[in-house]
Amino acid sequence: MLQIKDLSGGFEGTDIIKGISLNINAGEIHAIMGPNGSGKSTLSKILAGHPAYQASAGTVNYNGKNLLDMDPEERALQGVFLGFQYPVEIPGVNNAEFLRMAYNAQLVHQGKEEVDPLDFDEILDEKMEFIGMDAKYKNRFLNDGFSGGEKKKNEILQMAVLQPKLAILDETDSGLDIDALKTVAAGVNRMFNDSMGLLIITHYQRLLEHIKPHS
Repeated sequence: MLQIKDLSGGFEGTDIIKGISLNINAGEIHAIMGPNGSGKSTLSKILAGHPAYQASAGTVNYNGKNLLDMDPEERALQGVFLGFQYPVEIPGVNNAEFLRMAYNAQLVHQGKEEVDPLDFDEILDEKMEFIGMDAKYKNRFLNDGFSGGEKKKNEILQMAVLQPKLAILDETDSGLDIDALKTVAAGVNRMFNDSMGLLIITHYQRLLEHIKPHS
């Protein structure tokens, strides 16, 4: 699914990662561990297409296509998902409406018809129940006033709705107490399947006690 070969890159012309290679197949969970400043989040941002982070050398192929040539929006539509270390709060943007727009964008990309708000509400209820998330979060603004654990659970809800082919979780465990970490990990484990690739970025062993990587 994902083939990274001799990738170097970083921020504003300064290479932070140098010559990393990694293959991820469908049905595999991979973990990258390391101290702050070692380039873990830089890798995630390069893969997701953050405009401030650029590759300077190497290749990244995703399902046979050059990932680095795609705009961030195209990467998302092709099934690449990034779970942020620090999810952004967006006051005024309804959580359910945000998810419906993202879900419908995928449907349009696949040549399918969009779903209306009522039909999507049923889909969202099912996903929230699946990961154990209270329905009250549907009508709140996106991450606005959420605790750290609530923000990370909301990221997992986005994963559940969008069903990415490749999910990159950038320090999802950052700032979580042990109960929140277990809840988030349980949601990830419920969603993971044989058609999905998962890259976990962390510097804490405790997350990997709940989500077991293949390598």
